[in-house]
Amino acid sequence: MHVEQTQFGITPEGADISLFSLNNGNGLTCSVTDFGATLCRLYFPDKTGRLQNLVLGYDGFENVLGDANYFGATIGRYGNRIGNGQFQIEGKPFQLTQNEARNHLHGGAVGFNKKRWDIVAINDDSITLHLSSAEGDEGYPGNLSVSLSYRLTETNELIIDYTAQTDAACPVNLTNHSYWNLAGTGNILDHRLTLECSHYLPITEELLPTGEILPVANSPFDFRTPEIIGSRIGAVNGGYDHCFVMSDNGSREPKTIARIEEPLSGRVMTIATTEPAIQFYTGNFLEDVQGADGNVYDKHSGFCLEAQHYPDSPNQPSFPNTLLRPGDLYRQTTVHKFSHAGGK
Repeated sequence: MHVEQTQFGITPEGADISLFSLNNGNGLTCSVTDFGATLCRLYFPDKTGRLQNLVLGYDGFENVLGDANYFGATIGRYGNRIGNGQFQIEGKPFQLTQNEARNHLHGGAVGFNKKRWDIVAINDDSITLHLSSAEGDEGYPGNLSVSLSYRLTETNELIIDYTAQTDAACPVNLTNHSYWNLAGTGNILDHRLTLECSHYLPITEELLPTGEILPVANSPFDFRTPEIIGSRIGAVNGGYDHCFVMSDNGSREPKTIARIEEPLSGRVMTIATTEPAIQFYTGNFLEDVQGADGNVYDKHSGFCLEAQHYPDSPNQPSFPNTLLRPGDLYRQTTVHKFSHAGGK
């Protein structure tokens, strides 16, 4: 295993940006940049040995800098939406940046995906990055310190570990926003998905949770047995952009929550996480995006499976608490494992 570092670009403020290439020596490679702690590329062979990039991204740093789709980015302080950009902590109101109409999305106008992270360590199999988010950043309380590592294993896993600490109570919900396409090109409607989730969160027209937690049974949201993504997507208004709740989320060790198979390539990806839920999004808003390697991304060119807490939790008392307090340590581990159907 080894990691290579190359110059990727320069921010408008004059800071150097690097690209780090990780290779496990067993067919799995990926590239990460310290801008946004972003996963830019991930290559894994198909059943015939053909290597293809499986994440949507861009050519060149200037395109990553201008990204509006969160391709591969680390999202924080709070992934997903917070209604009206508002919440209260012990009766004290806070107003966040409203960057999606009246709501707060993915950490705000300049979230973690738009910041340069510091490099903490580069090892043979991993890279560790750090970000300090000052009090008032996008309206959030407290100074938040975040560490993140990307690591490859010999068994073709990409492991993302997060930790965070704060000096004032603050909601925290970190995630990675990669768009996946296990075929490498085309759309993802023929991918076969399994979700270990018995419930999901219905949403409003603004894509905010209604506060209900409904069973997936007898609905197009039931992926407890393998289902082709495109088979029932027409029955979901606008396509899938919903949070699915893990059936058993009582463990602090990563548990498998998702399995995706692409039939032609034979590629399989499983996701295990310590998070209680996962956001399934089918690229509904992609349109004529000039992407990596000359690809043009349109609707359903990729899917997201973002391990996280429930959206808008600060305003939903029945949802699991996302409040991080001084002295506590936020931890998350999410594992993407790559293989081939039939175990090859």
